[in-house]
Amino acid sequence: MNETTPKQHRIGVVQMILTAVLWSIAGIFIKQIPWNAVAITGWRGLVAALVALGYMLVRRTKFRFTAKSFFAGFFQAAMSFCFVMATKLTTAANAIVLQYVSPVFLLGFSVLFFRKKLYFRDTAVTAATVLGVALAFLGELSADGMAGNCIALGAGVFTAGMYLTASRCEDNERMSGVLIGHLLTAVVGVTYSFFTVTEVTFQAAAFVAILGVFQLGLPFVLYALAQKHCTALECNLLGTVEPLLNPVWVFIFDGEAPSILALAGMVIVMGSVTLWTIAKAKKPLPDQA
Repeated sequence: MNETTPKQHRIGVVQMILTAVLWSIAGIFIKQIPWNAVAITGWRGLVAALVALGYMLVRRTKFRFTAKSFFAGFFQAAMSFCFVMATKLTTAANAIVLQYVSPVFLLGFSVLFFRKKLYFRDTAVTAATVLGVALAFLGELSADGMAGNCIALGAGVFTAGMYLTASRCEDNERMSGVLIGHLLTAVVGVTYSFFTVTEVTFQAAAFVAILGVFQLGLPFVLYALAQKHCTALECNLLGTVEPLLNPVWVFIFDGEAPSILALAGMVIVMGSVTLWTIAKAKKPLPDQA
């Protein structure tokens, strides 16, 4: 991560929170699209690629195909498809909780591959965040769908890889990685859609466009910007806002009040991440992930 001022860091935090909020609207629209999940993912990725390309053209960001930008994009696409497959093979709650074990993988990879020092403060907030997400979905967890559970863990591994790789990219490489990820997703998903029954209606196309622009395109631009001034672990932890907002959207659109466990999970995650961020700002630790 580049040298950053406290103001730039605060902007990065806000950008990452907005990213997570926009990511969280997926369920609102996906349920209304009569396509299979892979087709939705592919066409949504194609629209998002156009958004990323448009941003790069406006900002005159040079496309850079390097090992780091490719792997950042590959992990991004692999995470997306693993999560889609997991939701088909296990419960949605299992898929969400197991994917958001990613901060644990991120810490492990940081120590194993990048020789980062492991601090108690980082370990504690990671444990609290994983506990909070698990608690929020505790009533929906199931032991069924072992294959899906394993793939969901794979999504967690790829999520950690995405954050770590992107955090080590230069600015142009980071945005290039986002574009590569969207293009890889589009190539696989759009191709797959031609071999399945895909009913094209105005509503379905409109919702896919909304997802591509607002749920994937714009938030991944914000994500790339946030990575410039926030650590990989910080972005990963702030990203857990995404699943925690699911009960909020359900309440707003379906009138179903969040459970006590869901509210407790939200408090634990938001409280621990907020305290960690404040402590980090007051007393930065060297060599963080």
